[in-house]
Amino acid sequence: MIDYQCYKGKKEMKLDTQQCAKIVWRNKNLRVQDYKFLLKTMVNSGIGEETYGPKSIILGEEEHPTLVGSLSEVEAVFYDTLDSIFSRSNISPSQVDILVVTVSVFSPVPSLASRIINRYNMRSDIKAFNLSGMGCSASLIGIDLVQHLFKTQKKRIAIVVSTESLSSHWYCGKEGSMMLSNVLFRVGGSSMLLTNDRDRKNHAILKLKCIVRSHLASDDEAYNCCMQIEDDEGYEGFRLKKTLPKVAGRALMKNLRVLLPKVLPLWVIIRYGCLKSGSKINLKTGIEHFCIHPGGRAVIDEVGTNLGLNDYDLEPSRMTLHRFGNTSSGGLWYILGYMEAKKRLKKGDRILMISLGAGFKSNSCVWEVTRDLDRTNV
Repeated sequence: MIDYQCYKGKKEMKLDTQQCAKIVWRNKNLRVQDYKFLLKTMVNSGIGEETYGPKSIILGEEEHPTLVGSLSEVEAVFYDTLDSIFSRSNISPSQVDILVVTVSVFSPVPSLASRIINRYNMRSDIKAFNLSGMGCSASLIGIDLVQHLFKTQKKRIAIVVSTESLSSHWYCGKEGSMMLSNVLFRVGGSSMLLTNDRDRKNHAILKLKCIVRSHLASDDEAYNCCMQIEDDEGYEGFRLKKTLPKVAGRALMKNLRVLLPKVLPLWVIIRYGCLKSGSKINLKTGIEHFCIHPGGRAVIDEVGTNLGLNDYDLEPSRMTLHRFGNTSSGGLWYILGYMEAKKRLKKGDRILMISLGAGFKSNSCVWEVTRDLDRTNV
């Protein structure tokens, strides 16, 4: 990875608790107990006062989303992050060989990837991929796709762009399990610049060591725990079942059984195998930093407990949730930015990224820091 850039919204997009309460109050379908449930969830969510929401929602257009509004939301993330990356890296859009765009719930025609190619006048032989429906773990799926393409093509430059469209799928009904998405999700996203050109090795900030993807869609409980549906009154939204934390735990454990032997010292694996059941592997023997998908406070705390992590390890994920909310597939890179801003990332350090998403999927990877990261513009 040569560079990455996270999106920071404008002041007029900020969603503090008061603004959120106004938006909730506009929903005339809600009963008194529904208002109480939502306000309690907001207060306990771990989300702070400076996250960003779609302009169309703030302006009261949630019941009648428009194509123009949805495009405006995602394009703001695309062009802000890509402009910064091209400017800093001195790599022009015409040099990009591979483009991967991940937006799960919004897939217009022409594709979002085509819009980026048109905007930057990219080459006609660029390999473009537009991934939809992949949920919050789509960013690492994009990285995995690029890695496989790099195995067959030499000296290539790739860009992965990850964000989500909230304005087109705001839930206006009153079902409790579907109202949660409105509380947790916020506007955000990121772009990542990658290469397998050894001549650019000195420009790299991270090196991908391994990536593992796990998919539990063959299990009905996992498949149904997070799903886009319509409620009984025809309002579209995302249903998040109470079984989601349990399913996420299963998916993560299945994923880590494959990933950890690739990154931890052999003696740690042998010791774990020889001890009685119930013992925990010390992840810090092979990993210094942890990026846990900031899907919600309960998710971060549960994963942290299961992996034996302390408050210092979980601070970047908790603070990302507090400052930016759940920005779906782009969230991992805000955590990385927090670590970099705090001067935590030193040459040789290894970073474990854990992403969870509908399907149900768990995708994880390990990066190695190739030089001390102390940039001020994070």
